[in-house]
Amino acid sequence: MRVSSAGYLVKQGVTGVWKNRMMSFASFCIMLVSLMLVGISVLAGINISRIISGIEAQNEIFVVLKPEVTQSDIDKLYVEFKNISNVTDVTFYSKDQAWADMIADMTEQEREAMQYGNGDNPLPDTFRVKIADLEIMDITSSQLTTFDMVESIQSPESFATALISLRNVAALITSAVVIALMIICLVIISNTTRTSVHARRKEINIMKYVGATNSFIRIPFFIEGMLIGILAAIGALILTRFAYIELYNVITEQLQGLQMMGSKPLYAFSSISTYVTIAYIAAGTVIGALGTTISAGKYLKV
Repeated sequence: MRVSSAGYLVKQGVTGVWKNRMMSFASFCIMLVSLMLVGISVLAGINISRIISGIEAQNEIFVVLKPEVTQSDIDKLYVEFKNISNVTDVTFYSKDQAWADMIADMTEQEREAMQYGNGDNPLPDTFRVKIADLEIMDITSSQLTTFDMVESIQSPESFATALISLRNVAALITSAVVIALMIICLVIISNTTRTSVHARRKEINIMKYVGATNSFIRIPFFIEGMLIGILAAIGALILTRFAYIELYNVITEQLQGLQMMGSKPLYAFSSISTYVTIAYIAAGTVIGALGTTISAGKYLKV
């Protein structure tokens, strides 16, 4: 294709947006809302996964040691626990430290009451063992119980099971919502662009009768749909950014309790803005361009 022909076709595509501004505006609005719905659903899904994964990462198994454990036993257990495949971190928590922490958390009256005791420390030495995969927490717990100086294991297996179920349900719901919205968006956009192309069917027929090739006819529609898609993507990006930042500020305050439990904070928009921008522009361009050119194909058979 000659440069002059390419320039003409691009000009026709740009001009077509303005000449058919009512239908172009309708397509723009539909695409903007559709992109926003899908984008917000995806952002909600990745943030829910982030919150759950943050809580999962804080799960620990408490390994209570026998009273007669020695320092050499503790050193040996530390190394052996670290070598377990599902273990990510091991921290020794001595009974003296546990006693000091307990005293520090007491009220003045409770400390005075403790003075009437015999001064013995009844707390055990423990290990805090963090694990990588919650789904095999029970297997890891069983492995930890096999060591001689281990008296008992305290693991939140019921909590882990609930988290796994919550994570799976959240992923399933998010995927279903995104797929449903994408299908709805494609149907609505396709119908809208088909109506726009239908209004210009005589123009397409005339071009066919004078010998224009299918590619020559499609390219202006391709450019037109691509421009509408890019404009819709930019509009959706601006609105999504505004809504996300407002919700981020509100939700972050409400989730302070979860963050104290070890949950990861929501993604700040600045940290994902590049990915969101690329996704919106790419989706808008592809959907707009393909939707218009595919709809035009119906009228190329003269």
